[in-house]
Amino acid sequence: MDEFASIHHWTGARQSAEWQQRRGVVLGIGDDTAIVDVGLAEEGVAAPKRMLLAVDTMVETVHFNDATMREEDIGYKALAANVSDIAAMGGVPLHALVSVSVPRAWGPERMRRLYDGLYACAERYGVAVIGGDTTSSPEHLVIAVTVTGTVEAALALRRSSAMPGDAVFVTGAVGMAAAGLHALLAQRVDGAAEAAHPIIVQAHRRPAPSVRAGRLLAAHGLGCHALNDVSDGLASEAWEIAEASGVRVVLHETELPRSGSMAAYASETGMDPLEWMLYGGEDYALLGTIDKTSVIAALELFRKEGIPFFLIGEIEAGDAAVELVRARAAGVSHSGKQEKRVQLAKRGYNHFKR
Repeated sequence: MDEFASIHHWTGARQSAEWQQRRGVVLGIGDDTAIVDVGLAEEGVAAPKRMLLAVDTMVETVHFNDATMREEDIGYKALAANVSDIAAMGGVPLHALVSVSVPRAWGPERMRRLYDGLYACAERYGVAVIGGDTTSSPEHLVIAVTVTGTVEAALALRRSSAMPGDAVFVTGAVGMAAAGLHALLAQRVDGAAEAAHPIIVQAHRRPAPSVRAGRLLAAHGLGCHALNDVSDGLASEAWEIAEASGVRVVLHETELPRSGSMAAYASETGMDPLEWMLYGGEDYALLGTIDKTSVIAALELFRKEGIPFFLIGEIEAGDAAVELVRARAAGVSHSGKQEKRVQLAKRGYNHFKR
């Protein structure tokens, strides 16, 4: 198939015209430029609104390979990464532009399955796929997705707004995606990891952006100050908040939420789950800070919505830093002394670290 036939094969009849019109799409896939009416893009949201824009790229052998991801999972995750960035602003994702560079090894049906996963994510989060670009690639697949969204001008949540005295929270367990990747790489027999550890493998292959949590934090007057998504690891995201806000982030080891599936797999393999939790990434839970006077209201609202909400630390005045209060060792008396604090390394996934 030529370029245009391929695009039609991958994208044709995936989303009805009526469905796209509800997202404000005037002209979608077919022309070189899409047309979107932002004023009609989200019903029930009062103006003024701000447009949000996010882009993410996934490269074969860097972000995924045949041992860890199926074609459908690659498409799903490529869109989910951007949806998560919109969620971290408290916004609503609306539209996606998808660019792919396709090598010969990725024939029409492999690409069709990739788009199956991408559209599954789009349907779950209400995203209209409205265009993109297609080129050839000499060796590896590259997929780049740009997502637009909106948020009320007064409600956008940033990394730079944490304040001393805030409580620190996270909206889900962390470390699961990293544990899933470890399992996939360790158990190379096709399907073995998925059969033995389905929950953590699913967490790696199809992480769930926290769009509803972001909207609750933005739109319900909960006193949320700073927000970030856990894409590169909890420690890395905490450092981003600390540096952007000029504060010290203090996390408590005993309060960090651990998945039972992750903890069981760590015990089975002799791995340290804290390493996955702090430095693994790709969980897409939201890490943020909230006025302590709003904590009870936030806990109650999230409980009613059935969304996790864990208090894991606090914000202190001081030079930008991230510290972890370590758990006491069993049977060790501290004679009333403070538990030991350690500064967390400013690391997570870094493409250019040598």
